[in-house]
Amino acid sequence: MSTPASPRLDRRKLRELVERAVEGTGSDLEDLVEQRAGARRLLRIAVDRDGGVTSDDLADVSHALSAALDASNVMGEAPYVLEVTSPGVDRPLTLPRHWRRNTGRLVKAALAEGGEVTGRVAAADDDGVDLLVGDAGEPVRLAYAAVARAKVQVEFNRAESAHEDADGEDGAHDGADGDFADDGSDGDGADAAGDAGFDDTSGRGGGADESLS
Repeated sequence: MSTPASPRLDRRKLRELVERAVEGTGSDLEDLVEQRAGARRLLRIAVDRDGGVTSDDLADVSHALSAALDASNVMGEAPYVLEVTSPGVDRPLTLPRHWRRNTGRLVKAALAEGGEVTGRVAAADDDGVDLLVGDAGEPVRLAYAAVARAKVQVEFNRAESAHEDADGEDGAHDGADGDFADDGSDGDGADAAGDAGFDDTSGRGGGADESLS
């Protein structure tokens, strides 16, 4: 006799639950991807907040999400793995808060009417962004409606310099690139383990690869 198929996942309900839990910790949900991982489901959640997320922030979000998911039936009965991460540097800038949180960084923006602009973010508000363009730092105002897509540019020399200047000091982003494993089968616990994330093996689940953005 074949095993009955798992009920279809209600992705809208899942996203609403995850968003509430994340916002309850003071962070913002940036991305939610649900995919099958063998006999389990993998939930990969990207979160951010003003000042950047730390290791403790990721742990807090993971515990809040685990509690919310386990208290609901949104994942069904199959097991799932929860992974909480900070956004990667290649995350598109699509919301005002993305621009604001990247103040001081170099970005490249493709314009809706053609062409592109590369400049450093000087300030951002709800309507647009102020860039400093070129060696002279010429101020350029861009409305978000004029931007087709934009991403932060990696600056290795600048990053090395900043690292040297901050050597020995505690930064706001300390630990944000840490990776955690929290095995829900034995309660709580957080162990540093690798790259950008908090992995919580717990609960129930089954599903197809899909971003729930």
